[in-house]
Amino acid sequence: MVKKSKIQLSSNDAPLIPASKSLPEITLRALILGILLTVILAAANAYLGLKVGQTVSASIPAAIISMAILRFFRNSNVLENTMVQTMASVGEALIAGVTFILPALIILHAWDGFYYWQTVIIALLGGTLGVLFTIPLRRALLLDTSLRYPEGVAIGNVLKASSDKKTDISGLSIGGLVGAVISLCQAGFQILTDNFYYWVKTSNTVYGFGLGLSPALLAAGYIVGVNVALSMLVGIIIGWYAGIPAVTWFYGLPAMDSASDIAMTMWREHIRYMGVGTMLVAGLWTIFTLIKPITQSVLTSVASIKNAKKSGSKSVIRTERDIPIQYVFWGLILLLIPIFLFISLSVIPQHSDISHNFRLILSAFGAIYILFGGFVFCSIAAYFAGLIGATNTPVSGLLVASLCILCMLFLALFGMNGGIEGKELLGVILGVGSTVIIGAGISIANDTMQDLKVGQMLGATPWKQQVMLILGVLIAAFVVPPILDLLYNAYGIGGVFPRPNMDKSQMLAAPQAGLMAAVAQGVYAHNLQWSMIIVGAIIAVICMLIDQVLKQFGGRLPVLAVGVGIYLPLDSSVPVIIGGILSHIIYTKLKKRYPIKKAGNETKITQHKHRGLTLACGIVAGASIMGVVLAIPFALKQSSNALKIMPDHLHYLASFFGVFVTFLLCAWIYRVVMQEPKKI
Repeated sequence: MVKKSKIQLSSNDAPLIPASKSLPEITLRALILGILLTVILAAANAYLGLKVGQTVSASIPAAIISMAILRFFRNSNVLENTMVQTMASVGEALIAGVTFILPALIILHAWDGFYYWQTVIIALLGGTLGVLFTIPLRRALLLDTSLRYPEGVAIGNVLKASSDKKTDISGLSIGGLVGAVISLCQAGFQILTDNFYYWVKTSNTVYGFGLGLSPALLAAGYIVGVNVALSMLVGIIIGWYAGIPAVTWFYGLPAMDSASDIAMTMWREHIRYMGVGTMLVAGLWTIFTLIKPITQSVLTSVASIKNAKKSGSKSVIRTERDIPIQYVFWGLILLLIPIFLFISLSVIPQHSDISHNFRLILSAFGAIYILFGGFVFCSIAAYFAGLIGATNTPVSGLLVASLCILCMLFLALFGMNGGIEGKELLGVILGVGSTVIIGAGISIANDTMQDLKVGQMLGATPWKQQVMLILGVLIAAFVVPPILDLLYNAYGIGGVFPRPNMDKSQMLAAPQAGLMAAVAQGVYAHNLQWSMIIVGAIIAVICMLIDQVLKQFGGRLPVLAVGVGIYLPLDSSVPVIIGGILSHIIYTKLKKRYPIKKAGNETKITQHKHRGLTLACGIVAGASIMGVVLAIPFALKQSSNALKIMPDHLHYLASFFGVFVTFLLCAWIYRVVMQEPKKI
């Protein structure tokens, strides 16, 4: 007999709107506003995704913008705002998943542009899969108390504060202003740098360090806490501070003058593949550990449906109602048909010299891999949303792992012959074409789990959020192709130009897509860094054993976070570590100031913690909104230097100012959080 859901919320975790209360959620104005923001945020991120291989998470900007607009309506409510934010965030997530790999087909000369209907179908299939995959994961992942959902918590607290006019939102406002100003000075005016590297070259190796100075990532680190931060630090030590000197000594120094350029080259060509191996093994282990809670979640959904049919009533409370699980299963099975047809008719070149039967076999192989492999990697991405936040999730690392597995399976099942113009090229195109659907799913799953966390905090109805997510995918899918094709025809992508004599300096590098093309070709050319991937896998196994030992003493070593520390550049991982350590220092000081044994001290500690969380949420929100705002002049001026005011010859001052301002930011957060409540 299946028991009822084990989800139990403490009084502190109770949703803002209780399950017993029902408010309008999906309204006409919510739909209109959600559609507009979906289109705007997708377009704003397309240029950055192709130019630098990164996008700005749109969940927080969407929440803030919708909140500001809906306040003009007297009868609006926080759940309606949640639906708008949920739908609008899909635009950025889908554009990220598509731009990170689809241009690889252009780089490989399999496509000569972004074909409209093919791109729409890819976005629709991948995005819908991402939403459906997260439905059976929702209960299991939201129950896991080790997952902090930093950005989801930030959004939830912003919306909570906005719903209660008596709530002091000064922390959100001040934090947002500080985050926005620092982000403007870094990415816009460039009078502050968002990173600092110092590497030294010897006769046979390089060594040094680097810092990340992003206020949003530092605040996200404050939210996720010290356990994840220290695990990422372990990854940095393994990959950057030990790995790069060792690999450089083994392979020799590249012909470069700058020690920093040498370090980045060795990381790009060797170390990050180690991170891929670590994340792949750790991700599979994470899926294995989630089998039981996911199964229980699915069985609970099935049982609730049966009980509802028998009793004729709704046996599941409003805040735990997902899209019925049988609809999810049938939806996934039905999606296999268009996936199969798409691979057969669009991905595999029609001029390929293969038999009709072999084309059908390849199409079936790709469709099955997309279904099962997609679920695995979407599950890992959803887990990452809770572990380190959607913005910091290494989507490209998951895509590399997915692509490697697919290409290896292709080689094992179908072998190779005929040279790169033969079956190898076919395997490359099939791998990239299939993985782009998975990539869209990964990005959507990562973003969706964050949105569902917001819904849990506020008391939204899950199935209504899931409907809005699917609608968001539908809208964004039809917007993505013309945006990408416009950018391709304006600048060229990845060294491929639609017209002769175009300005190569303005080309959109599409670094993630270039990496996917290189990986796919490397598998068949036998020059992929398999040795580094295997080393990363061994590191994952060792870390998993250490994690099991630490559990006995109340500690943890999240292995996925170790892999992220190896894989990510230092400017993305170090600020998370700084924020996590800062939160630990503050909480340690609070425990010394307020001994738990004394009555009333626990409440005081909670007040301080809430103030710190609110401040961090504001910093994340402000920096994220500024990132989206800056995307507009960057796209109009066709340059990320559109607002730059710092002369190149004074760049060293920007580095100094960046480090100094980050120090001041940490000191300011510490001071504000440690203030006595009566002084605020």
